[in-house]
Amino acid sequence: MENILRPMLEISVVIPGILLAYFPVRSYLKQSPVKLAGWMLPLLLLISILGACISFQLNISTSLFLVIAMLIAVLVYTRTIQVSLWKSFSVALSVCGVFSCINSLSRAINAMLIVHHHSTENELWFSLMGGIIYNAICWGAVVIAYYPATHDVRTIIEDENFAQTWYVFWILPLVFIALNLFMIPTYPNTLYTGRVLQGYIVISLVLLVLLVLFYIMFILAANSLNRNAKLQQENHFLSMQQERYDNLRMAIEEVRQAKHDMRHHFRQLSVMAEAGELEKIKEYLFGAENRIPNLDMQFCENRAADSVIGYYYEMAKRQNIPFHARIDLPPQILVDEIDMCLVISNLLENALEASIKTAVPKREIKVEAYMHKNSLLLIQVENSFDGEVRMKDGVFLSTKRKGNGVGIQSVRRISEKNGGANSFTYTKGVFTAKVMIHG
Repeated sequence: MENILRPMLEISVVIPGILLAYFPVRSYLKQSPVKLAGWMLPLLLLISILGACISFQLNISTSLFLVIAMLIAVLVYTRTIQVSLWKSFSVALSVCGVFSCINSLSRAINAMLIVHHHSTENELWFSLMGGIIYNAICWGAVVIAYYPATHDVRTIIEDENFAQTWYVFWILPLVFIALNLFMIPTYPNTLYTGRVLQGYIVISLVLLVLLVLFYIMFILAANSLNRNAKLQQENHFLSMQQERYDNLRMAIEEVRQAKHDMRHHFRQLSVMAEAGELEKIKEYLFGAENRIPNLDMQFCENRAADSVIGYYYEMAKRQNIPFHARIDLPPQILVDEIDMCLVISNLLENALEASIKTAVPKREIKVEAYMHKNSLLLIQVENSFDGEVRMKDGVFLSTKRKGNGVGIQSVRRISEKNGGANSFTYTKGVFTAKVMIHG
């Protein structure tokens, strides 16, 4: 029994390894952790037991079965998470790099135990105590790496700004894996020499420390680059949203000015009518008709929201898009009016663009906005759409240019900045956006 347990302990280290690889991607699992562990753990245990039995029967090393178990674990890992192949492969390879260093260190510890106890056990496998220590170090590494894996590494994986970084990261753990494989002595007896064993221990520790330091440096550098990229992106969003708001404000101001100028138009028409200048009245009306917007719609008592919705109502009307609005907003609200106008304008502009691309019979836009308990603004916009909604890792892609969609990202940032929430769903040709903003 002990002779089978020894090789099984060597192969079973793949279990803590795969567990460590799942830490930073646990939010991307395609199935629940309990369900995943329910079939993966027995699978890896079965591979470990079968590999141990075959190694014992044929009296061979466990290296081949460890590689097979590792390849199966990596294949299952990449298929059970919703992360790009390069990222998932790099994470799995980084764990293999750490465990290769631990393997070298454990090999040295095992040699020390054999020398100390003058053991005569089969040297193809670790001694029983050496195998236990090997597993203990692996599980200890999992415990130590839990926090950075679930925080710093997870942040890097979730960030899409530096996807290209993952195309070169794999080189680092691969180099350390190669170094540790190169260190394995051809004959185990070589390690029992005092100076060789001491040097092997020192080199194993140095490689492990260097690898960890390189990982830390990579995480720090990536976080720094990501922060800079996010600041640049924030500035870009702010400038774009400021430009959009300025254009929208100008359009709203034109509507207000048109309302103000109405009485001047009527005064001028009255003067012409008193003078009996019928032809001049016709010419005047013809010239002013296209400049006077339709002012027969009032959606709510809040002037800012009413102006924004009125503007997009006119835009939708020109495109023959049915526009249904249920707006219940008081004149004064606790929510920042600029944030409210930006959210409404972004959602309605996206809805308008999607509806224009939709077949005429299917076109429709619905918007609802109201206050809940005087401090919570709820906004919902529905629109029809044709074609496919493009997404990448949970982020909507723009239909006008290459890259992420600016409008939805802006809405998300505004709602999250104000402690709110948002959701975007699409089914059966209808796209629905729901936004909640705290006052």
